Amino acid sequence: MTLPAFAPIGLRFENIDKRYGGLLALRGVSLSIAPGECVVFAGRNGSGKTTLLRIAARLVRPTRGSLSFSGKSDGAEESAVRPGFVAHATMVYDELSAEENLLLFAKLQEVPHAENRVETLLQEVGLSERRSSLVRTFSRGMRQRVAIARALLHEPAILLFDEPATGLDPQGVAWLAEAIRRLRDSGRTILMSLHGESDISSLGTRAIRLDAGSVAADTRTGATFRSILTFAGA
Repeated sequence: MTLPAFAPIGLRFENIDKRYGGLLALRGVSLSIAPGECVVFAGRNGSGKTTLLRIAARLVRPTRGSLSFSGKSDGAEESAVRPGFVAHATMVYDELSAEENLLLFAKLQEVPHAENRVETLLQEVGLSERRSSLVRTFSRGMRQRVAIARALLHEPAILLFDEPATGLDPQGVAWLAEAIRRLRDSGRTILMSLHGESDISSLGTRAIRLDAGSVAADTRTGATFRSILTFAGA
């Protein structure tokens, strides 16, 4: 996977609350993520991991608090920062081919030279020979490759992965770990939610555990990776 050089971007969550009706999914979350960090968010189901990533992707707004970005180049506005998001569901269209999916999303995101960009990404995720196959014929691992290619279309400086290894076989997990390693080493800022220790969690430069919507532990403040990931996977 050949990746262009760019200026890394960081994030800051400031006193974030998110409420869904009577459920408080996040409560008072304040975190600074440095440009180029690879952060693993761990925690049991319902701890707030997905909600925090969706706020970082600007798919939902916090009920209270704010999200901001640092390290933007050329005076870019906050609204110009567009993280790439790989959700728990792959969010690709079953009745379109891999190529058609990527061309559609490239058009929606106004990606320049879309056909060339899609061709490059299909090669990089190992789907060039299946470019014309309908996504409904793909395995979970192949669908995940399409989802990652979609997230990379606009060459984002920030990438968000929500439990990206769910449903993957060992070969798929190995490919995913290598893909994330290359993205991390390219200088991208990566946030990913995971359940416990794995080949993917070992790529993190920092780990944070959420519990009932609050930050319960952070390697930046003295916790260890093992304590965070082991507790979260229990």
